[in-house]
Amino acid sequence: MAEPKFISAPDKVTAHIKQLEPAVAKVVQTIRQTILDAHPQIGEHIKWNSPAFFYDGEMKPFDPKEYKRDIVVVNLHRGKILLVFPTGATIDDSSGLLEGTYTDGRRMVTFKDLEDVKAKAKTLQQVIQQWISLVD
Repeated sequence: MAEPKFISAPDKVTAHIKQLEPAVAKVVQTIRQTILDAHPQIGEHIKWNSPAFFYDGEMKPFDPKEYKRDIVVVNLHRGKILLVFPTGATIDDSSGLLEGTYTDGRRMVTFKDLEDVKAKAKTLQQVIQQWISLVD
């Protein structure tokens, strides 16, 4: 089954971020740039009413319900800034950045504030690069 190719929509992501409370927008923009800087084949769009990032390169066909193209979705929930990696369990994360043991394979990253994002940025990029290295 051929999965649909996502179309990058940076203008929509920018517009979405501009609607956020300014302090939160600054944190989300920093996360966004950190993710995009991790690899040249990362696209972005709005998914589930949040900025989401996906692998934009070639992949073997797969069932869209497997979320193999989705890297990470930003989730603003109850004052927390979370990153949800739908297939995060596939990453061998020895850094401890990815949290949770969800049976559906998700893993999360929680950020407290802008300083926390900056402190975890390099590790976040390494996790994303490892995720991309597993793409088939």
